[in-house]
Amino acid sequence: MYESGSNQESPATRSMTGTRHPIPALFTSDRELRSGWRLLLYILAVVFLVWCRHFVLRALLGHAAGGETYGRLLVEETTLLIAAVLPAVVAARLEGRPWRTYGLPPRPEGSRLAVGLVLGFAAISLLMLLIYVFHGVHVGSAMVHGSTALGYAAAWGILFLLVGIVEEFLFRGYSLYTLATGVGFWPAGVLLCSVFGGLHLLNGGEDWLGALATAINALVFVFSLWRTGNLWFAVGLHASWDWGESFFYGVPDSGLKFVGTLFDSRFEGSKWVTGGTVGPEGSLLVFVVSALVLLAIHLLYPKRQWQAE
Repeated sequence: MYESGSNQESPATRSMTGTRHPIPALFTSDRELRSGWRLLLYILAVVFLVWCRHFVLRALLGHAAGGETYGRLLVEETTLLIAAVLPAVVAARLEGRPWRTYGLPPRPEGSRLAVGLVLGFAAISLLMLLIYVFHGVHVGSAMVHGSTALGYAAAWGILFLLVGIVEEFLFRGYSLYTLATGVGFWPAGVLLCSVFGGLHLLNGGEDWLGALATAINALVFVFSLWRTGNLWFAVGLHASWDWGESFFYGVPDSGLKFVGTLFDSRFEGSKWVTGGTVGPEGSLLVFVVSALVLLAIHLLYPKRQWQAE
């Protein structure tokens, strides 16, 4: 019983003044589940689907786990795209947010995608040129010609565009937006880029310098999201960098070497110049190129376009 004149508040009074029980406040804000819990649920859903994906790959490809063939990579990236996007589609419905909020509007912005594609290939070509100037690479003659070369170029282009979409959305789409609503854009971006770089250490042939360069390049992608407002520029940059590195020049990509390349380049000399088994991303020269790409984005897109809501 609450006596007249008491300083205590009744449960109804506490409800009217907006005071909430501390346990619900730990999980929810005024309008929805807190960002950290939403991100955790997304990660758990992605991990579960990736685990299910393992059995799909076993069914489709059998035990042929050795070798990064084109067909295997295409199936792997397609199933990974489903694992990355499906939980975000469900989350968008539950959160009441339009899909474009997560940085990947359904209709690609042609100009941003095209500029990203051009800049990405220009960047990897500049890096290869710098390595060549320091006597670190021998490109050699073309391995394929004519219509065969065009066929390979188109096939690898499709694959690496898919890789760009998957990796950009997985680390800088729903995850970055959701975390940013809780801790801010740049803290979220730095944290996710650190995770992205660290995961590359799982690649055979990768080392700490290559992982660091990957994390810094990821920050460049984050900066492009900040300035362009969506991920299509970063997708193009990411895709054409990988395409130029893996198919066109035929050098290792974060420690992975692929078959069916245009050139079969050979590294010579110091690992600090060439990147060794890591590839150009393990070269100290990659930091020069990353700085130039950052400057190009600043000049091309001088104003912030990313919005929290």
